[in-house]
Amino acid sequence: MIIAGVDGSRAGLEAAVWAAREAAMRHVPLRVVHAIHAWTGAAVVDPRIGAVAEWMRREAGALLAETVTRARHEAPGIEVEAVTLDGDPRRALVDAAGRTDLLVVGNHGLGGFRGLLLGSVAYGVVAHAACDVVVVRELPAVERNELVVGVAGSPGGRAVLAFAFAEASLRNARLRAVHAWSPPVSVSVLTPGADEASEEQSETRLLTEALAGWRERYPEVEVIEEVARGHPVDVLRASCAGADLLVLGSHGDGEFAGLVLGSVSQAMLHHAPCPLVIVRLGG
Repeated sequence: MIIAGVDGSRAGLEAAVWAAREAAMRHVPLRVVHAIHAWTGAAVVDPRIGAVAEWMRREAGALLAETVTRARHEAPGIEVEAVTLDGDPRRALVDAAGRTDLLVVGNHGLGGFRGLLLGSVAYGVVAHAACDVVVVRELPAVERNELVVGVAGSPGGRAVLAFAFAEASLRNARLRAVHAWSPPVSVSVLTPGADEASEEQSETRLLTEALAGWRERYPEVEVIEEVARGHPVDVLRASCAGADLLVLGSHGDGEFAGLVLGSVSQAMLHHAPCPLVIVRLGG
């Protein structure tokens, strides 16, 4: 199952559209959810407060109905259900996700999801969901039929590559595997030239070796290897411009250390020019 969190914002609707298309490709059901304050479902004495609560629930129902209609239009034949969640959107989304395949959200929102991926809600969802999380700012105007995966060379990177290759195979798309590196100070400042070239060759081998087994498992996937010197944020932003999806891990070693809670995660969650999936690597 795929779950899409919606909030009435354009980003939320884009997330639901992306989720509907993904559900159709995977042949799994889609659940569209919207979180509102728990007090709206409690008994209230003040009729004015009761009227507000009733209005909020009515609006939530209308939003979900509209989103379900759009999802079915984008992906005819998929199974779609709508659910209203009570409580803080961070906890509500994390709890709702459970062991689902994917949790899909917009990169910001209004109402219950105000500040999504710009503050605590973002980090709560991405950091604590037990499943992979897709963040959608806006859908590509034209699909390039290419996915980008960030390869850091860490042991946990196997989960990232597993997701990326499986998704590329599902979409019949190219996969651009990107590895960013920066030479040590001793190489870049004290002994540039031959040593730096040797370092680049070593990084290239690292990427090739990381991909070797996956190429054999998915021979139908066209793979483009890209090794670039620079900060991973700059390299990834350039590489995934116009891509259909960027795939990263929830944490990593080397240049990708601290992803989700570090500078790389913050930059890509805010500024990735295409939908971004954070693959759950575990604790």
